[in-house]
Amino acid sequence: MRCGGVTRWPVPDRASVLRRAAEAGWPILQQTAAAAVAWVIAIAVVDHESPFFAPIAAVVGLNATLGRRGSNAVRLLVGVGVGIVVGEIAVTVAGGGVWTLTAATFVAMVIAQLVDGTRIVTAQAAVSAILITAFGDPAMGANRLVEALVGGGVALLFSQLVFTPEPLRLLRQVETAVLTAMADGLRLTADALEHDDPVLAEQALTRLRGLRDRLADLGAMRKASESIVRRSATWRSRKAPVVREQESADQLDLLAGSCLMLTRTAMATRPSQRATLAPGVGQLARAIADLAVQPGDRATRQRAADRALDLARWVIDHGAAVSAESVMAAACAAVRMVAIDVMIFAGVEQAKALAAVDADVEEPRVEDPPEGPRLRWPWHRRSAGRRAEQVEPTR
Repeated sequence: MRCGGVTRWPVPDRASVLRRAAEAGWPILQQTAAAAVAWVIAIAVVDHESPFFAPIAAVVGLNATLGRRGSNAVRLLVGVGVGIVVGEIAVTVAGGGVWTLTAATFVAMVIAQLVDGTRIVTAQAAVSAILITAFGDPAMGANRLVEALVGGGVALLFSQLVFTPEPLRLLRQVETAVLTAMADGLRLTADALEHDDPVLAEQALTRLRGLRDRLADLGAMRKASESIVRRSATWRSRKAPVVREQESADQLDLLAGSCLMLTRTAMATRPSQRATLAPGVGQLARAIADLAVQPGDRATRQRAADRALDLARWVIDHGAAVSAESVMAAACAAVRMVAIDVMIFAGVEQAKALAAVDADVEEPRVEDPPEGPRLRWPWHRRSAGRRAEQVEPTR
């Protein structure tokens, strides 16, 4: 922002700062604990006097996004190994000096690029080669490799066994954010329809357009959950529930589009018709808001599906008296589409949802939400208990 010719950085609000701090706190505690454990192991087991690189390797190995911490630790070890080998050969052949350091650094980075190509491998290869050629001490290379093994091993232990992320919980956290934004947008839409308020309508559209960022976060978490399942020793044999939840999360893309279309078409109706649509849109907002609180609870999903089904049937009955060419008919169709998308996300098969809406057959039952392996560690159970005090169990 530019004010009086001076560029000022935007000041984040206190809530966003506290939220980021809370999100970063747990990974920071894990990295701190890993550094301490690696230091103790390097001193007590390996008998190194000043094992500075062991805790560094542990922190660097865990300093990655969810689903990539294990591979990050392995890549660190690969980079260190490449740099040490290149540095040792360079010192043996050419001795020390700036030209040896330059050549060793260049060769180590080139080899690292050929081996893996990620930044951490390249950086660790360069650093290791620099340390070996700068100090010219062969023992430093061996010590650094041992400490890298200690730190990387601790990082793998923490990421794969002790603090394995739960992909189902992570997916549902992002689903909650998406559903909450949808519910807010539809609530604003219902208020705008009821009071014929164009300002509220514009706020609703802004909120629903903002779903693009939330959906991008959901896409990133889908990829992260795939990485966790593929690389985690705990989840590799339990990928079926994660795949099911990913398929359920995919429906949110369609639901977001349906909500945006509903708001646009509903506000395009005549002022005398808008109040008729307001209760139905408000009912959809409440159903989606309930899902946002407990996206993994079967009873919550069933209630949302039942509400959506009742609304879809009401819209069909009401729309029968509306001209098929009118904007009101398009708005009714949009309400029906949102209701069907809610049912599908809740766990009703698409064919059964359509049949229940159009043929007035028996109300379909939602499938049981996916569940992961039972929690094994005391801190997992405590954290699950704290979540259960706030809402019903979601797993």
